[in-house]
Amino acid sequence: MSRQFVLAAGIFALATANSGVAAPTLKVEARSNSMIWNAVAVDKGRVFVAGPRWTGSKGPSVGLINKHGDPTPYPNQKWNDWKEGGDNQHAFVNVNAIHLDGHGSLWIIDTGSPQFGGDPLPGGAKAVQIDLATNQVVRTIAFGPAVALPGSYVDDIRINGRHAYLTDAGRPGLIVVDLLTGAARRVLENDHSVVAPTDRPINVAGAIVRGAGGQPLAVNADPFELSVDGQTLFYGPLSGPWSQVPTKLLDDPAVAATTLAAAVKPWADLPPIGGSVTDTKGNLYYTELRTSSLMKRTPDGAISTVLSDPRLHWVDAPVIDAQSRMWLPVPQMDRVPAFNDGVSRVQWPVTLYSIDLKDVK
Repeated sequence: MSRQFVLAAGIFALATANSGVAAPTLKVEARSNSMIWNAVAVDKGRVFVAGPRWTGSKGPSVGLINKHGDPTPYPNQKWNDWKEGGDNQHAFVNVNAIHLDGHGSLWIIDTGSPQFGGDPLPGGAKAVQIDLATNQVVRTIAFGPAVALPGSYVDDIRINGRHAYLTDAGRPGLIVVDLLTGAARRVLENDHSVVAPTDRPINVAGAIVRGAGGQPLAVNADPFELSVDGQTLFYGPLSGPWSQVPTKLLDDPAVAATTLAAAVKPWADLPPIGGSVTDTKGNLYYTELRTSSLMKRTPDGAISTVLSDPRLHWVDAPVIDAQSRMWLPVPQMDRVPAFNDGVSRVQWPVTLYSIDLKDVK
């Protein structure tokens, strides 16, 4: 354990003691010395993890944590055996997100490009639906060249009845899918609400993340959440701010682009975050990158710190399970080779933590 970690942890403990608020305890759920996971899903005691190929991850694209704490290929080895020149449609090219729909399925989002910032390969960009009862792929929704554009990075998914929404962090915009027909279309193309601002760099623990050519990394439409009633989508670029738009307008393909853009309103001026999740009461939890903190925003806009800890260095997409535990994958995305001149600075092992939300006030 480094002296820096001990000092930071001590400062946090002192601040917590002075505030009179007990912080929830970080529990280690899994560790890996080969796989870098930025996504997690938990269903009936089963823990699924996933991570992008371009991070240098050596494990499966999608893994199920076994009794020894190791990720095993899910739903099978074949789907995790993609090779360059292989079957882009029936294997995971580059998984960025996994998501439970609450109706017995796990959805896997494949950007379709094995390289960060690359173009999706033909047939590669897709949403894959797996039946958790049978562990079988039951549906694949392909995002063709009119949806997954050159430079697209299809990022994540949220499901709202008949429709699904996805963010494109590469070519700024949102994607709407009619789950009945499988039809997908782009909306809010290059709208101000989905474009990464140039004056809000991504600061992680005091350092600005830089991409190609040493320029500050810009990530377009990325974090998003649905309101509890499903009537509003909240979203924004990774570095904020967030906007809101009525889902009834997103769902209707007859709504003109100008009408939809005019309906976009500001929502919350959140800082650069790794990921977010909303509970059933409408509280938004998000992971603040600059301070390695888990934050809570209540429906009335009040913001508080749940936990600050140097171990939470770029927590990505957190989730809340049926037992009110929040799961926190820590991929350390800023330390992967793509953002460090080809050199990995990942501090192994990569860890998956959880906390009990019943301990959060």
